[in-house]
Amino acid sequence: MRCLILAVTCLLPTVSLAAGPVKVDAKDYSCAQLAQIIRQSKKVYVRLGFGGRNFRYPPAQCGPGDKLSTASLRDRTGRQCLLDYACVNDPMSMYNY
Repeated sequence: MRCLILAVTCLLPTVSLAAGPVKVDAKDYSCAQLAQIIRQSKKVYVRLGFGGRNFRYPPAQCGPGDKLSTASLRDRTGRQCLLDYACVNDPMSMYNY
């Protein structure tokens, strides 16, 4: 029984790390709701028109080849949002060669 409990507690963190980003559409939410979704989900892919951007919270956790940036987008009411934790491609990174 102890081995089973130990195995379950060791596997729980790996399951949460393997989960992909939550996908949301920017036109369905307000700026405050988008910021809250990003803070709660930790990894979010926000669709902006034809393309999209990856957001990670806390902001210092961008992947290799990415850099921290701000992103400007429009919410469902057409209001301009400025989110300061976007992970965008870094052309100067050694990971992108």
